[in-house]
Formats: sequence, structure tokens, C-alpha cells
Amino acid sequence: MYSVDDLVVYPAQGVGKIYGIDSKLMGGTHCDFYSVRIQHSNITLIVPVKNAQNVGLRRLVTKDTAASILDALRNGTEKAVYVGQNWNRRFREYTDKMKSPDLNVVAGVLHELLVIGRSKELSFGERRLKDQAMALVAGEIAEVLGMSEEALRSSLSELYAPPPAPQGSAPSGKAKGQGKSSR
Repeated sequence: MYSVDDLVVYPAQGVGKIYGIDSKLMGGTHCDFYSVRIQHSNITLIVPVKNAQNVGLRRLVTKDTAASILDALRNGTEKAVYVGQNWNRRFREYTDKMKSPDLNVVAGVLHELLVIGRSKELSFGERRLKDQAMALVAGEIAEVLGMSEEALRSSLSELYAPPPAPQGSAPSGKAKGQGKSSR
């Protein structure tokens, strides 16, 4: 299914490169394993070839999918999210979603946390999840679209930054009394 030097994605870990396919004798049976080095963390994973699809190992998304996800993130800054449940329940829900092999699901978690963070302080756990989601989404999209991961992270963080605090001026930006015609 995969070859040495293929780029793949392992759920909750991110983009990695297959640097070897090894065979080992385990319990009297020969098993083949992919050796995958995750780029972001330099962690090495050993994934059984027979079980690779079941654990969510997959190829990177297409350029069209990456561009579509990026457009949705860039254009979704004003999209409302439901935050009715408490942060602990949201945290568990997001943690489960982060394990998904589907980049759209992980991007959805990132979007929600970025939007929530615009209006209120995220809990420590939510901030960690946001950082992990940002690493997973930005890492794969940057790889697919040939962008700088840091520049992508920075631009998304700027887009979702909390709005500046209102100044003491009138909402329209005009001083009191301006805009009225004098006769």
C-alpha cells in the first residue's frame, strides 16, 4: 500500500514519512511493519502493514481538499459555534474528534476553539487541544500546498485574534456633531 519515502498522516500525530518497511518474527509469525517518522515531533511509529488502514494511517489530502479546508477556516471567523455544554464535556468531545483520520473533523475542532477563544479565555486543556489541532491542520495543509507552516499558523491566529477593545470614540468614527449638515 505504501512505499519508503511516502508521506502519510497518522491520526493525532500528523504528517510523517515512511522510512522503512521491516519484517519481524513475532510469536512464530512474520509481520510486516511500516516505520514512520512524524515530522513535527520526530517521533518514530511502528505500524503493522495489515492494520495500517484500521488505525487511520492515510495519504495526505489532495490539493483541492487542503485548499477547501483552508478557505473554510479563513472565511469562518464570524461563524457562530455552539458552546452550551461545559468546557469539560467539550474537551472530551474535542479529544475524541482529534483522533479522527479525517482532516475536516480536526479542522472543525480547530475552528471551534479559535472562535471560542475570540470571546473568552480558553481553559488550559482547550488551549493545548487548539495548539495540537493547529499543528495537525497547518502541518498537513502547508505540506500539501507548499506553504510555510509558521506563516499559515500566524495568519490563522491573526484572523481569529479577539477584536480590539473599543476606544472612547463614537461607533461611526466621527466626532460628536459631525455628519449633520448646517444651514
